[in-house]
Amino acid sequence: MTATGTTLVIGATGTTGSRTAAQLSAAGHRVKAASRRAVDVPGAEPVAFDWYEPATHATALDGADRVYLIPPVGDADPAAVMLPFLRQARTAGVRRAVLLSSSAIPKGGPAVGTVHQALPDLFEQWAVLRPSWFMQNFTGAHAHAVSIREEGAIWSAAGSGRVGFVDADDIAAVAVHALTDEHAPNTDLVLTGPEALSYDDIAATITQVTGRPVEHHRLSYEQMRDHLAAQIPLEFASMLADMDRAIAEGAEDRTTDTVQRLTGRPACTFRALLERQVE
Repeated sequence: MTATGTTLVIGATGTTGSRTAAQLSAAGHRVKAASRRAVDVPGAEPVAFDWYEPATHATALDGADRVYLIPPVGDADPAAVMLPFLRQARTAGVRRAVLLSSSAIPKGGPAVGTVHQALPDLFEQWAVLRPSWFMQNFTGAHAHAVSIREEGAIWSAAGSGRVGFVDADDIAAVAVHALTDEHAPNTDLVLTGPEALSYDDIAATITQVTGRPVEHHRLSYEQMRDHLAAQIPLEFASMLADMDRAIAEGAEDRTTDTVQRLTGRPACTFRALLERQVE
């Protein structure tokens, strides 16, 4: 890994942004940790940033030569705010951009897929991280984690479909390499854990490791959409429910060796992540 200039980490309080900022800083890289609210990453410079407040953009970009991009959460058309920012970033001296997307969203696809498509035209050095669903969805503040703690239940429209759930620490480790290695990947990278698991498998593993019974409740697409729409906008709820439907049809039933190839170590298993947390 080579020495770098300064990395602007957007979304530095988020699941992957916080880990990426921390790993970069721990490795001795200069980091600007950007977020709408105060962020405390040891060794990093905190900076205010809001996708929808252009007045915050210039200060955040000042002195940065690479950027880790977390799209605005819940925005069905993030390109509208992201592309003007990326053009500004290039003018300000940013030479490498690493975008967090999703394994479910291809280049040119909906939402952040439009930004993915534009990135190679804006930067000579780039990467798009397309992780599968996060293992932390079952342990943090995500709706699945909340329902596990409060109801002993996971609700989904994924049926028996399997997913290569990935540890957010592994996503961050790949992000660090994509940001700091001598040569940028200049491609998109599908990131998964080492095994594909169904939600039934996830519930059984949580039950075995924690001793607390957890069940997977299977909903229809319409039931899942309405369940989510009670908490988030209908358009976003429909998109998430549709992703569950795609899982049921096998869209995420795969694993890749990307984490191993880029970091030199195996991807974390879901059981190992749980065991680490209950120690």
